[in-house]
Amino acid sequence: MESVTNLREMVLAQLRSRIVSGEAAPGTIYSVPAVATEMGMSTTPVREALLELSRTGLVSPLRNRGFRVEAATPKDLENQFDVRIMLEVGALVAIARQGLTDTKPLVLLADDVAGAVKSGNVTDYIETDRRFHEALVSRADNPLLTRTIMGLRADMRLYGISSPEGLERQRASVSEHYEMIELATNRQTEAIAALITRHIASWKPLMTAALRELA
Repeated sequence: MESVTNLREMVLAQLRSRIVSGEAAPGTIYSVPAVATEMGMSTTPVREALLELSRTGLVSPLRNRGFRVEAATPKDLENQFDVRIMLEVGALVAIARQGLTDTKPLVLLADDVAGAVKSGNVTDYIETDRRFHEALVSRADNPLLTRTIMGLRADMRLYGISSPEGLERQRASVSEHYEMIELATNRQTEAIAALITRHIASWKPLMTAALRELA
């Protein structure tokens, strides 16, 4: 039997995917019993997952009703892109400066992202992409920086990720992950700074357009 922790992580991944992709529109109400019934489990892991999402600001608790999906604004999105680029450029340049070693675990994680893209599973793409970037930025050996970057990534609304443009961007991101590993291994700091900037910023136009369509 799966532990409550594993079930909580499963619910968290599914609900976060729905929210950040825009599938669950702002104002959507998630009832703990309803989600538990939908997913075929007890209410405890569902409640814990929704409480975790409320701590990141993706949902807000409503007394006796459940949790409401909160809206994001184009300015919110712009700020998130700006801060993510600053922090992730800094992290990857630091890694490249010292030279990346023991690349096999990162290559395997990049393979997982490629597999998720090939299968067309957006939830799996979001999760495998998260694991790859967390493993990569952690090589900067700065736990505070890693937590900050991953917190920003977790809170970001990935509007349009399932659109034709979003799927195309997912496919393009696959080779970029392998390239990051190569550049960091070869200590190419300028090239890796340009790559991670492009890797993040390429999502901005399609996400901003998708967000405006929801308004």
